Amino acid sequence: AFDKPNYFVDEMVQGAFKNFVHTHKFEDVPEGTIMTDVFVYQSPLGILGKLADVLFLKNYMTRFLMKRNEVIKVYAEKIPK
Repeated sequence: AFDKPNYFVDEMVQGAFKNFVHTHKFEDVPEGTIMTDVFVYQSPLGILGKLADVLFLKNYMTRFLMKRNEVIKVYAEKIPK
C-alpha cells in the first residue's frame, strides 16, 4: 500500500516469517515530520517461534528498527529544504 506522502507499507510475500507487515506513517508537524513505524509479524514454527519471540526476536527487531530510524533521521536532516 502507498499513499504519498502519508504512508507506505512493506509486506512480506515470501520469507522467514509466517507473516510480516511494516507500515511507515508520516505526519507533518511545525518542527518537521514525525515518522511512526507499525511493525506486525508472526514467527513460523508455532510454539518454537513464540519462544524465539520472547527470548530474543522482539528485542532484536525493536533495536534494529530504532537504529535504522536513527540512520534515516541523520540522512533526512541533511537534505536541503
